[in-house]
Amino acid sequence: MYETIRGPLNYGGLTLKNRIIFAPTSLGLSREETLQRLQKIAAGGCAMIIIGDVPVLPHGFGPSLYTRKGQAYYREMADVVHREGCKLCAQLHQSDSNLKGMLRYIPGVLTHRISMEELRPLLNEQIAPYITNLPEKQIARITEAFGTAAELAVQAGFDMVQVHGDRMCGSFSSTVFNHRTDRYGGSPENRARFAVEAVSAIRLCLPDLPIDYKLAVRQEDPHYGNAGVTESELSVFVPLLEKAGVTSFHVTLANHGDLSDTIPPKNHPAFGEEGCFLKFCDEVRRFTQLPICGVGGLTDPDFIERQLACGRIDCAAMSRQLTADPDWPNKVLAGQVQNLHRCVRCNKECLGGMMAHRGVHCIYERKETK
Repeated sequence: MYETIRGPLNYGGLTLKNRIIFAPTSLGLSREETLQRLQKIAAGGCAMIIIGDVPVLPHGFGPSLYTRKGQAYYREMADVVHREGCKLCAQLHQSDSNLKGMLRYIPGVLTHRISMEELRPLLNEQIAPYITNLPEKQIARITEAFGTAAELAVQAGFDMVQVHGDRMCGSFSSTVFNHRTDRYGGSPENRARFAVEAVSAIRLCLPDLPIDYKLAVRQEDPHYGNAGVTESELSVFVPLLEKAGVTSFHVTLANHGDLSDTIPPKNHPAFGEEGCFLKFCDEVRRFTQLPICGVGGLTDPDFIERQLACGRIDCAAMSRQLTADPDWPNKVLAGQVQNLHRCVRCNKECLGGMMAHRGVHCIYERKETK
């Protein structure tokens, strides 16, 4: 059973032992807790873990690839994951937040007077003017840094990189945020330029490195997501990114709306179903033969096996399900489906824990500690 899930995959040049990936997640945990969580997930049998939000520039938020301390942290992370026979991917992240504009909110965030849910719309208001007015000289400095960051990630032990297409890349791509009139704005080709240059910088530095791209798709009618590209623009963006050097696509809903849209609960009006974002994979598949990773409320092994077996997706990414049960892959492949802790998509301790600044957890953890 589950022969496709268990089958190895050439994922853009990197061999994965099976088709299950831990999706990039901002865990919000201490260093020790993060390493423990990653060890459990790797030991649970998934093929690769994507570390979310690895800063592209030296002064970005989170552990820095540019410092000895940051390099040591990522090397320890790689060692922990590799010991379990799991691959590691760095999601290269460039924030589209105006750092100077953020300063006024820091006291409120630190004292918890401003929640993450309240902070998001405040920051989103600043994205359009920031992206629209960013000088070309600074744009060049940022896109070139993707290559440097990728080199440092490889030095730290990462097996591949993913370009985060839902932060600065996604905001440059989006007509909602990008109102430029120069060569980075206007047409889809121009709005794709920032992402294309970021990917090209990596490929120039590392000709053989597998490059995944988190492709954020904005849905219209009804509208969900503000960054990224519309489905009608995929015919432009996908070939340009592939030509620049992308070797696989991680397809999901665009961000910068409510977090409960990109991390939808079971009762979400538009995305409550299993595999809720796979319809975007169908659209991307029209324009590329590269491997596609699907994500979005994936929990059921029978459903996932069917999507993989028919070629709709090449691998399946999970975050909440592997948080609920890190041993999901091993249990499924051992025929112990009846023992799974199934994610019920309640968002109480995962998204809820993130919002409350206590880190990503699961209701099952709370039950086990009682």
